[in-house]
Amino acid sequence: MMRAWFLPLLLVLAGSLAATGSALRGSPGLGVVLLLLCVLLGGVHSPLAFPRSVGALEAQRRSAVDGRPVVFWRAGCSYCLRLRMRLGRDSRQVHWVDIWRDPAGAEVVRAANDGNETVPTVLVAGRPHVNPAPEWVRAQITSAPR
Repeated sequence: MMRAWFLPLLLVLAGSLAATGSALRGSPGLGVVLLLLCVLLGGVHSPLAFPRSVGALEAQRRSAVDGRPVVFWRAGCSYCLRLRMRLGRDSRQVHWVDIWRDPAGAEVVRAANDGNETVPTVLVAGRPHVNPAPEWVRAQITSAPR
């Protein structure tokens, strides 16, 4: 669980150090800008930027009922972040599984990717798709039976 927060905390710490250094050199405005930028980047790369995760077994059960895709992701993954941002509000229509919090989810991803934890891996109708285009995932959401 802590490794999901490592990058965001590192970004905030780096921003704090850069802001302090700028303030001590007589540029407090630059320090505030650097700190805000690092806090923003930390927030984007944190688990807070994603809808609430569920366990892999629960996500697969829900997907079998409602036909919606299951997205396996992890914090700090730029491809996962790209998918999340490009889906926008539609991201709430898929079931998200954080593989760093759910060992069963990590196992599903390793089974689909020859032992590698390559994310995002999207499960649609029981078939895994590795790093699909966000437009394709959106099409799967809209074609899911309601």
